[in-house]
Amino acid sequence: MGVCGYFVVSWKCLVVLSFRLLFLVPSGLPVHSQGDSQTDNKVMDNITVRQGETVFLRCPQGDIVTHTAWLNRSSILYAGEDKWSVDPRVSLVTLNQEEFTIKIEDVDMTDEGPYICAVQTSRRPRTTSVHILIQVPPTIINLSNVIVVNEGSNVTLMCQASGKPEPSFTWKLLSPSGDLASEDEYLDIPSISRQRAGTYECTAVNDIATDVQTVEITVNYAPSVSEGRDVGVTLGQRGVLECEADAVPEADFEWYRDDRRIFNGFDGMEIEDAGQLSKLTFFNVSEADYGNYTCIAINKLGSSNTSFVLYGPGAVQDGNSGSMGMHVHTYTCLLLAILQFLLRF
Repeated sequence: MGVCGYFVVSWKCLVVLSFRLLFLVPSGLPVHSQGDSQTDNKVMDNITVRQGETVFLRCPQGDIVTHTAWLNRSSILYAGEDKWSVDPRVSLVTLNQEEFTIKIEDVDMTDEGPYICAVQTSRRPRTTSVHILIQVPPTIINLSNVIVVNEGSNVTLMCQASGKPEPSFTWKLLSPSGDLASEDEYLDIPSISRQRAGTYECTAVNDIATDVQTVEITVNYAPSVSEGRDVGVTLGQRGVLECEADAVPEADFEWYRDDRRIFNGFDGMEIEDAGQLSKLTFFNVSEADYGNYTCIAINKLGSSNTSFVLYGPGAVQDGNSGSMGMHVHTYTCLLLAILQFLLRF
């Protein structure tokens, strides 16, 4: 957005101004209209100032000035040393034969517009006009709230800001860092994936300053359970089966021995859930504890499961099948037999 365009003083304002000037001219002096060929009308350069700063309005005097006034549109701010404005931000700085200067502190958008210095000299009246342009730093006024969606949904983030000149926008994914970006008030994310969840930053910037705000996107998805690892434990020892599930929201866990669900404290076993991890602990492994176990992770979007085998130290697992292999002492006996056979030669 560029700087606001200039206000044009309406004929109505000029008529009111001429009416005001009648009261500034002492009796006995001729009164010239704004259109009189003897009247000087000058336009000074525009004044550009940032919101909150102080602006000085200077008007050259010269000749023998009898009356002078500063006007904002059709309102008189100062008539000579007399303050007509009730605004405490407006004050007189200089009034002499050289210049007539007032100041406006802490300027705001309401101060933008045309200002006129009207001067009556011994010769003729004249006016000098100037236009104040206010620049405003960007402020983000409308930002998407925290967003929670299911994986695969279409998401649109919105970021709107005020300011002069009109701010430009930049979106980017902060955490986790990614290449997703946009240079618009809106950021469209079609069919969002879990990798696109995180913190998004909106930056509004113009020639004056920058404003930055962030919004969080949470993407829900069904559990995905890591493959179970079989565990060998000696009788009487402590054994632990660990089940890990990636899910949003976090999954609830259920443990089963064959088709029978295991509850905390069941037959000396303890279930401990902590975030993405669930542990099934055997404090004193017995022969009856050996066997197949299943962990199921569940949230509102679905479920996933994996299987484990708890086996004794005398058994060997065949890959990931979970079936009981040959006993270790069988391999040992076979090896000794081969050695004895070789020693005969």
